[in-house]
Amino acid sequence: MVKVDLTGASAFWGENTPDFSAARKAHEALCDGSCRGNDFTGWLKLPETVENTELSRIVACGRRIRESSQVLVVVGIGGSYLGARAAYELLGRREGGVELLFAGNGLSADALMDTIERLGNRDFSVNVVSKSGTTLEPALGFRIFRSLLEKKYGRDEANKRIYATTDARKGALKGSADVNGWESFVVPDDVGGRYSVLSAVGLLPMAAAGYDVEKLIAAAKASFVTLNNRCDCNSAWQYAAARQRLRSMGKEIELLACYEPSFRMMAEWWKQLYGESEGKEGLGLFPASVEYNADLHSMGQYVQDGPRHLFETVVSFERPAHSYAVPFDESNTDGLNYVSGHDLNEIAAIACAAVKEAHIAGGVPNIGISVGARDEEGFAELVTFFELACAISGLMQGVNPFDQPGVEAYKKNMFRMLGEWK
Repeated sequence: MVKVDLTGASAFWGENTPDFSAARKAHEALCDGSCRGNDFTGWLKLPETVENTELSRIVACGRRIRESSQVLVVVGIGGSYLGARAAYELLGRREGGVELLFAGNGLSADALMDTIERLGNRDFSVNVVSKSGTTLEPALGFRIFRSLLEKKYGRDEANKRIYATTDARKGALKGSADVNGWESFVVPDDVGGRYSVLSAVGLLPMAAAGYDVEKLIAAAKASFVTLNNRCDCNSAWQYAAARQRLRSMGKEIELLACYEPSFRMMAEWWKQLYGESEGKEGLGLFPASVEYNADLHSMGQYVQDGPRHLFETVVSFERPAHSYAVPFDESNTDGLNYVSGHDLNEIAAIACAAVKEAHIAGGVPNIGISVGARDEEGFAELVTFFELACAISGLMQGVNPFDQPGVEAYKKNMFRMLGEWK
């Protein structure tokens, strides 16, 4: 279960505490369907929905991909790939699972060639993830990797190695899947891309990588039940209300930090979730991320002594997967023999506490978020927690947390400019 620690922020707001009554109101509106954007709240029931519809097929498909391929190329952008990539980096590659490579999330020829070189001559399959099939970046990425599949295996065999995650009934990608016989999975109509990681969008790549997606979905179901608790002890309320309280005090930037390098893509997923959900109508916190300890030696100066317009949210894992005792050094040239024999995790915990104390003293409010472990259950709990807290926070802010009208601006310009080539 995700826990929230507000002690590092409470001194900053004094007696004017976070508005938990507003969090309650937002949560109730979200659950009874009376909130803005209520036609995109299917993610609240997504674990049950996928369990009753596609989960067994996802598990079976993941097994087939592992049997036939060494690599799965996941083609998508934004919410169509960030969740799967976050899980892959956070949880690590599993024995017997395929390697995941990601494409279609940019237009860099250099990055494309690097991915193709990493693929090498290994057997591979492709999972293309797109609601429409016409978004430029993934559409071009899919065109390229489909061509590579056909060149390697021939068209008929290539079609057996393509898996489409798309609209249930319409769209260019769905039409191509039907014509070519690609096995397809559904992007639910009532779930926006950034809330879709617990659907086939995220689950199929995870299954191919060897993760226990049935355990993950069971943990997500249990987490949503816990997070439905209507009281001030609800961790999602605490996080959402604290964020909005700090925003009202002029804290405009939220730094999401973690001391585990494997959390980097989880932070990227979080940035899309909160940036697209809250950044509209001239409102919203700017979501940024840092990787501690490394960024303490680069961004640490700014965080400690820069403008006081930010706060930090620090994610930690209660049960590290590994331990390592610091060895004794006869020469002791670094003067650190006094820590020899101590576990690196002990030292990391002290460093974390020291940073928290220094930043709070420097005027940076600190919110702590902790979860059990970097495993399927921990990932599911973080996803459900952040999703619910994001929706509540956006509704408290007064915006629709489920649309993204600003995203279309650059697309219109891009297709207008590309249209000049016709």
